Amino acid sequence: MERKPMNRKRLCRTLKGLSLLAMTILFTGSAVAKPDVGMWTFDNPPTKLLQEKYGFTPTKAWLDHVRLSSVRFMDGGSGSFVSPNGLVMTNHHVAIGQLQKNSTAEINYVKTGFYAAAPGEEMKSPDLQVNVLVSMQNVTSRVLSAVKKGMNDQAALKARQARIAKIERESLKKTGLRSTVVNLYHGGEYWLYRYKNYTDVRLVFAPERQAAYFGGDSDNFTYPRYDLDVAFFRVYENGKPIHSPDYFKWNAKGPGDNELVFVSGNPGSTDRLYTVAQLLYQRDYRYPRVLNYIKSWIKNLKEYAKRGPEQKRRALVLTFGLSNGEKAMTGEYEALENPKIMEIRKTQQETFRKKVDGNPTWKAEYGNAWNIIADVTKKQEIASNKQWFEKVIGSRLAGLATAIVQYVVEVKKPDAKRLDGYHVSQLRSLKFRLLSPAPIYADFEENNLAWGLQMSLDALGPDDPFIKIVLNGKTPGEVAKELVGGTKLADVKFREKL
Repeated sequence: MERKPMNRKRLCRTLKGLSLLAMTILFTGSAVAKPDVGMWTFDNPPTKLLQEKYGFTPTKAWLDHVRLSSVRFMDGGSGSFVSPNGLVMTNHHVAIGQLQKNSTAEINYVKTGFYAAAPGEEMKSPDLQVNVLVSMQNVTSRVLSAVKKGMNDQAALKARQARIAKIERESLKKTGLRSTVVNLYHGGEYWLYRYKNYTDVRLVFAPERQAAYFGGDSDNFTYPRYDLDVAFFRVYENGKPIHSPDYFKWNAKGPGDNELVFVSGNPGSTDRLYTVAQLLYQRDYRYPRVLNYIKSWIKNLKEYAKRGPEQKRRALVLTFGLSNGEKAMTGEYEALENPKIMEIRKTQQETFRKKVDGNPTWKAEYGNAWNIIADVTKKQEIASNKQWFEKVIGSRLAGLATAIVQYVVEVKKPDAKRLDGYHVSQLRSLKFRLLSPAPIYADFEENNLAWGLQMSLDALGPDDPFIKIVLNGKTPGEVAKELVGGTKLADVKFREKL
């Protein structure tokens, strides 16, 4: 069946980003919203604060409804059920990759948008998964009890990892649900999250890129912003739309003045608790390296796009994602380079350390923490360059090859000793990704692989052992052409046989 480009129907709502609940109050009559800053897990909402400040106490039934109405896309995006028949609303960037993977030289859904006028026209997503958080269980004592007295740090880490793998494996066997032990508060708590995992996810609607990304890069990460940042998917199971009794009902009027508004989702990370040593490492090492990496790749992709309209189409979404990251990181890097901001962080840390040192118990337990962290960052400075570039970067084929080889190695080990990503509880999602039918373009792969190898060569030098093995006296371009031309991994049926 021929799929239809978007017919310019206008729908608008934005989600921010299933395990956390964020709260904000919007004064819709004001020019600026005034939010309460904070994120909370569903098991630990700020009940007292909500009651004292807003006269609202969330009940267990209310929290369960919000949690079960929220979804997590496995690529990191957030969304929510908005109908009892599996309809999910999310941001446009969650859909853009699927639009790209379903596009051809004849029709570019990223450019035209997509709209399914009937259920039979909904577009299957090649490799998109949706998770719904079904239950949570505190397993902190089980994880920490794996560490025995006298263990050094490395032994303790391995003991915790083995216990976590066991908990996840047992939960998967018992419930059939995707089971993940989540590390909260830097190891202060461990929670077993059980998700219902859906792999049949179909696109219903996404606007054309011009509307979804109105204002382009100059408007990106600015507020207020005016664009149609939305997409709708439908979740299926056994060939039929799922029944989703928990969903958010549409309010055509929108929020009223002084109305309490909650946002649930799968949020990004924060560096607010980093020490000064960690921030200096980010400023002096990580950010310059990553920004150089991103800018170099964008430049390479723009050159590739000049080869023709089809090359331009193939490079568009990756270029968009990299540009998005570049803008976000550039702003963060500028803040790290601001001496006033760094001085504030130093003062905050000094004040906090004085309070810790003023309490004999705290000082004995935590007084040396800052020094330990500083020592670790020094080791990062030395090792991070090799960790970043002693691998093949930029190529989907190389990623598939690495994952398949690693899979063969890991499945022979006891589950407790496997690398993360290859435990029994994780294999279903791994195989789903490895067998994605999304198209792989040889010339695009060759271009990206040659660029990635050149980046590693420039960073490590020709005498690095990794470079000697990978290039073997050849140029990055020669190796890329040879590897891409000599593999069958682009064929999903061939990957299935492996």
